[in-house]
Amino acid sequence: MKKSTDFEGGYTQETTSIRPLWRNSDFLLLWSGQTISTLGSKILQLAFPLLILALTHSPTIAGLMIATELLPYLLFSLPVGALIDRWNRKWVMIGSDSVRFLAMGAVPLVFAVGHLNVILLYVVAFIEGTANVLFGLAQISSLPRVVHPAHLSRAYSLNEVTEFLGRLFGPGLCAFIIGLARTTVVGAVLAYLVDSVSYLLSVCSLCFMRVPFQETRAIAPGHHSLWGDIREGLRFLWIHTRLRTMVLLTAAINFLQSSIPLAVILLAQERLHVSVFLLSLIFTAGGLGGLVGGLVAPWVRARLRFGHIVIGSVLVWTLGALLLAVGQSVWVLMVAMAVNDFMWPIYAVVLVSYRLEETPDRLQGRVNSAFRVVSYGSEPLGAAIGGLLLAPLGATMVLVLITVGLALSALGAGCTSLRKG
Repeated sequence: MKKSTDFEGGYTQETTSIRPLWRNSDFLLLWSGQTISTLGSKILQLAFPLLILALTHSPTIAGLMIATELLPYLLFSLPVGALIDRWNRKWVMIGSDSVRFLAMGAVPLVFAVGHLNVILLYVVAFIEGTANVLFGLAQISSLPRVVHPAHLSRAYSLNEVTEFLGRLFGPGLCAFIIGLARTTVVGAVLAYLVDSVSYLLSVCSLCFMRVPFQETRAIAPGHHSLWGDIREGLRFLWIHTRLRTMVLLTAAINFLQSSIPLAVILLAQERLHVSVFLLSLIFTAGGLGGLVGGLVAPWVRARLRFGHIVIGSVLVWTLGALLLAVGQSVWVLMVAMAVNDFMWPIYAVVLVSYRLEETPDRLQGRVNSAFRVVSYGSEPLGAAIGGLLLAPLGATMVLVLITVGLALSALGAGCTSLRKG
């Protein structure tokens, strides 16, 4: 069959010939760059709270720091989504990774001259979170242009595999890096340096990509209002019943699960008194579970109904949170993290591929941003509240509350049209 693309390259919905993903050099460049930068981020994901706890000994400050990194999703997603549909998405991604390279690199530089402090870490977390919003929206909006529509679910599942490959190897590498240093603080600062370099390598991979990341679109007369663009994306999301249901459900899940990593760290340190190495194994188990989930996600999506996958995912997360709450050994925590993370790529692949297929290219940035401002915007609130509750209630009680919340979310989802598939 003859491949049909538009005049500027890239795939359209009318494309009839399918090029295998392994022969799509642009996707391979994008995926390889993301694999490297994600690994750096997952190394830092464990080092970051350990650094804050070592400097302040306060779970509240650690929770607020995590919330600071997530706050830009709530503040900037809507305007950024509208701008992504106007700007060159490739240059947005290159610029975002460049900013993350400089921000992460500033931490070891300031530490070397003896001026590292919590305020600087707050600023760096906020800058990184803002760049994450820009990069993430540009990347997800570009994916339908980089791969054939028939490959969207598989391509996004590979992105999820990358995420959990990072979770699989990142904690162990973090423990190794901290083990090389004299103190936890020095080791965590070295993790910032590794993360900085990973973003630079991602920039290099993006520079070699040739496919255009969006269609050429002229702005129609009278269509210059940024807020008009934002309203158009929100309207599309609101009138689409299934997407509206999913954004509310995902917001509830993200709110509840955002404080789980910090709760697990405190649980392991205070109840089990484990070393950084054993703590890394707990998170590595989560990465392994997520990796398996990412590999089977396309198979699951092809064989099970949309609603059944969604409701089943929430039920499995409820079980995982319950195991974390009652776990009395490292092995139980490892199983719980593996169970919890196994469902994330399956849920994400089903949801995101469906959203990308239903959304026109000209609205990709706005619809994705509208979805994320609600679903991701709940995370900083959940992380902040979780951090505040961890000190007076303890990790076990917070995990019990998360379990109850997830069970209620599953019950609520079962009362919607998702129950019918």
